[in-house]
Amino acid sequence: MNIVEMLALIALGYVLRKLVKSEKPFDYLRILVNDVLLALFIFGNVVSKDLAYLLSIKTVFIYVFLIIGVSLSASYLYGRFKLKNDPWAGALIVLSIYPNTAALGFPIASLFLDDITPAILYSTTNSMIVIPIVTFIAAHYSSGGASVKESFLKALKFPPTLANLLALALVIAGIKLPNWFIGPVKTIGWLSIPLLLIYFGSRITLRSFEWRKLLEVGTFRIAIPFLFVFLTLREAKPEVFYSVLVEASMPPAIAANAILAQYRLKADEAISVTFILTLLVIGLFVMLKSFSMY
Repeated sequence: MNIVEMLALIALGYVLRKLVKSEKPFDYLRILVNDVLLALFIFGNVVSKDLAYLLSIKTVFIYVFLIIGVSLSASYLYGRFKLKNDPWAGALIVLSIYPNTAALGFPIASLFLDDITPAILYSTTNSMIVIPIVTFIAAHYSSGGASVKESFLKALKFPPTLANLLALALVIAGIKLPNWFIGPVKTIGWLSIPLLLIYFGSRITLRSFEWRKLLEVGTFRIAIPFLFVFLTLREAKPEVFYSVLVEASMPPAIAANAILAQYRLKADEAISVTFILTLLVIGLFVMLKSFSMY
C-alpha cells in the first residue's frame, strides 16, 4: 500500500462519516477490524515465524521498553514542573506514550518492508504494556477511578493481544501450522489495514486546537522517540530499524483519545492534535521514503 492509497482511504472514512449520521456502522466496523481481522492478521504473521527469527529481532522488544520509558519520563517531568495542576498534563502523558502503531504504523511500515512482522510484534507488545498504564494515568488525572489490575486484564482480553500471545506460544513451543491454514488467515487478516485507515478517517475532527499543545505532544510522542531510534539503531538490520523507527514515531492512537474521552480528560484538544500530527507524520515518512534505498 502506498501513501496515495493510504490518504485516499483516510479521506473515504472522513467523507463516509459526514454522509452517515449514525455512529452504529462505524462501531460495527471498529469491532470487525479490532476483534476479528486485526487479530487474524497478527496471528497469521507471527505464527508463520520460528523461534530463531524471534531471537534475531530481540532488539525490537528491548526498544518497546526503552521508548515507553523515554516518552513517559520526559512527558511526566514536563507536566510536573511546567504544567503543574493542569489536567492537560495527564492527557499529554497518555498521548505521548500510546502511539498509533496499528492503524497507521502497519501501513507506513509496509512502505519500507515486505514483511512487517517486527512492526507487528512491536505494536502488540507495546499495547499490552501501555494500555494499563494510560488507563491508570487518565483515571488518576480525572475524577474517575480505575484499578491497574483490571486495566491489565482488560488489555489481555483484547483479541489482537490474545492472538499475539497464542502465536508466540506456538512459535516458542516449536509447533508449525500448515501453510494451507496460515495463508488464508494472513490474506483475510490483511483486510484490517485498509479498514483501519477508513475507520481512522471517520474519527477525524478539529473541534479544538492549540499550537502549544500540538508542539508538546509532537515533541514527546514523535520528535524525541524518532531521534532516539534514528541515532541509536541505524546500524541494525533494515527490518528492525524501520519497524522500530516507524512504530516508535507514530502519532497518538485513536484508542488513546477514546480513553481520554471516557474519563473526560481534554478529549477535544487531544483529537485535534492527533489529526494534525497524523498528517505531519505521513509527510515525514513520505520524505524519508524518498531518500531510502528500501
